[in-house]
Amino acid sequence: MIKEFLKRNKSLHRRVKLYKRRQRIIRDQPRWDLVLKGSLNQWQNALKAAQTGSKILVATSVGGEIHSITLESLLAVGLTLRGAQVHILLCDGILPACFWCDVSFYPKQDLFVNHGPKRDLCNDCFPLADRIYKPLGLTIHRYSDFLTDTDYQQAKEIGSSLTIAEIEKYTLNGVAVGEHALAGALRFYARASLEGEPNAEPILKRYFQAAILTTWATRRLLQTVKVECAVFNHGIYVPQGLTGEVARQEGVRVVNWNPAYRKQCFIFSHHQTYHHQLMWEPVSNWETIPWNSQMEQELMDYLKSRWQGTQDWIWFHESPQFDLTKITDAVGVDFSRPCIGLLTNVMWDAQLHYPVNAFPNMLEWVLTTIRYFAMRPELQLLIRIHPAEIRGTLRSRQPLFEEIRQVFPTLPPNVFVIPPESPVSTYAAILQCNAALIYGTKMGVELTSMGIPVIVAGEAWIRNKGITMDASSVEEYVQYLDQLPLGDGLPEAIIKRARKYAYHFFFRRMIPLEMTTEASNPSEFKLQVCDLNEFLPGKSKGLDVICDGILTGTEFIYSH
Repeated sequence: MIKEFLKRNKSLHRRVKLYKRRQRIIRDQPRWDLVLKGSLNQWQNALKAAQTGSKILVATSVGGEIHSITLESLLAVGLTLRGAQVHILLCDGILPACFWCDVSFYPKQDLFVNHGPKRDLCNDCFPLADRIYKPLGLTIHRYSDFLTDTDYQQAKEIGSSLTIAEIEKYTLNGVAVGEHALAGALRFYARASLEGEPNAEPILKRYFQAAILTTWATRRLLQTVKVECAVFNHGIYVPQGLTGEVARQEGVRVVNWNPAYRKQCFIFSHHQTYHHQLMWEPVSNWETIPWNSQMEQELMDYLKSRWQGTQDWIWFHESPQFDLTKITDAVGVDFSRPCIGLLTNVMWDAQLHYPVNAFPNMLEWVLTTIRYFAMRPELQLLIRIHPAEIRGTLRSRQPLFEEIRQVFPTLPPNVFVIPPESPVSTYAAILQCNAALIYGTKMGVELTSMGIPVIVAGEAWIRNKGITMDASSVEEYVQYLDQLPLGDGLPEAIIKRARKYAYHFFFRRMIPLEMTTEASNPSEFKLQVCDLNEFLPGKSKGLDVICDGILTGTEFIYSH
């Protein structure tokens, strides 16, 4: 009732969202003053010893993102205690747009078009970050330290002279500032396309200016302070995507991170965002790991727990429906006949996270697949639209089902759709299928471990592992579809290989940090108040693995 009222009253909804964000910041912010209490001499000695250590840049940038600054301030402490000279980079309210902004905060988009985040979001960003980092006594660099009034004017002038199409292709000294600006604007709108948005051009130009300013500021910093490695969240969007591109150009190693599914765990990657790096990870990192029944049981128990998210802090259903009779009644599919499952991503998310492969985008893949199955009446196609369309961090403003209906007002009689709001368990439904079709979903890792054959049309992480049928063109994808239905599941040897990779992915690439815990929002995390000694070498195996990877370039693999 309240949610529906807020949806109708967008101005009130905005104020409530801003209030909730501020309350989360107050509740969940790390209190390094409390951690250092009683250990100030120890910390001062560590800072002094680190003055001659390797220079590491923790490029937090958007300090208001409370969970990013929680993890990155934790890394700053851990690295300092291991002898590194840590530098911090923060935006101090000078970017005209960034990834912390989204359209739900601006129901009156003119406010963002004219002022950007300066009148609201910026007030909760740099001051918070400065307050959190200040007790640590680390060197803090501000974007404005490396920019002049002329830079702001020039960035605006460059953008004002370009069309949307020109911005998308624009590069600045080899940096794809236009591509990152577009990614930022699409994330702002939570859409896969800017088409139909009346304020698309001025908002894209805000992200374009921010991308240029980030590029200039980051380059000047890295040319002034010779750092060995830059560490920051995600590695895409504005500003993080630009930070990564410039660092690589300047010969600085890049490390990106993201929260993992498992509670108290994080994924780290070298060189670029894990969304891309994991697809090309050498199979030698996992295919020869010792394998036994205990590891297999641990994996399968965890995969079963994911049906209800009991061991995760990222999940999408509170009360999933497992009853096949009720699923059949709700969806209309007949599991006694051959059925092929199709699992989607959120449209804007898939487009940004995964490079195009067999299809120009995910929507084209879905529509092509529906057209194909319309000519295969002996098969059923069961489309599961990702629940994150409505339950994710950013609710999608371009629902896939609506896009499908525009092309297929009436679906072929053998095509069925589970909408994102449906409580139907994806696991229960897809396990009844002969095979699964995916674009970029992580479900490919799980389904192959359960013996379900998977055809990959996009850039899913299970690609390139010798486990799935990976299509690199539309023609190859159709050739795989022509083989449907397949035999009785995957061969035992492939299932074993799939489970090895799944174990590697869920238990070795997801690195635990015991000093984190669930925040007030269960899908988020915060720092547990603890003693400084808990961050010392040898106290946390996970922190040791992460810091070693940042300092020496070793793999981010947690060996059990």
